Order: sequence, then C-alpha cells, then structure tokens
Amino acid sequence: MSEYQRSRTMTAPPETVFDRASDLDRLDSWLPRDLHVRAEDPPAVTVHEDGSGRDERALFRAQRDQLRLEWGTRDDSRYAGWLQVASISDQASEVTVHLSFFDEEHAPSGDEVDHALEKSLERLAEQVRV
Repeated sequence: MSEYQRSRTMTAPPETVFDRASDLDRLDSWLPRDLHVRAEDPPAVTVHEDGSGRDERALFRAQRDQLRLEWGTRDDSRYAGWLQVASISDQASEVTVHLSFFDEEHAPSGDEVDHALEKSLERLAEQVRV
C-alpha cells in the first residue's frame, strides 16, 4: 500500500473552499488534468482517465457538516482518498488531501502523485482566493 498526503493554506473561508471542492460539476477544474468526473446517482460517479482512456466506477461523498470529502473505487478496494478543510480564521483555511493506493501494481509513481497533489491544491487555491 502507498499513501500520500499534502496540505496547503488557502486565503478563503473554510465553507467557501469546501463548497468549491465538493461541486461535482466543477471537480475537473481543480483535479489532476487527466481525470474527469461524471456524476451518476451520487454517491456513484464515473472517473475517466485520459492516459488509459478507461472509465472507473467510483464513489464520492461530501460531508458538509465535517467539511470532508471522501472517494474511492466502487468495484474493488484499489484506491481511496479524502480531503479535509480546517478553519484557520474567518478568511483562511488549511486543506489536506490524503490518497491511498492499495494495489501496488497499478499505483502511479510517488513523483507523479506528489506533483498531481501539489498542482491540484494550487488550482483549488486560485479558484477560492478572496
């Protein structure tokens, strides 16, 4: 199993960050560029990966009362992740993303994951900046 975690401070209220991060219609705007999420019957979603051209059945849950997102593969336990928004002040938040890859054979390299996490958090921060 491989696990990765990255945090970033954002200059926006926690609720604003959470609302943007959890918007199924806008996930593609901050997720890694080669992933595209299509809502089905939430929590069911389909994730398309440009690199492989494959669609993956997944789950996506947003818990607004906890400012937490959780996701993972639907048909097996190969992959899971979560995003947690924490309040620093009225106008600042800390966002932590955690990814777990349970199938080492199909896991991306650590460098790829680190880069994707950094860029994704950077794009989310740009979108919520006040």
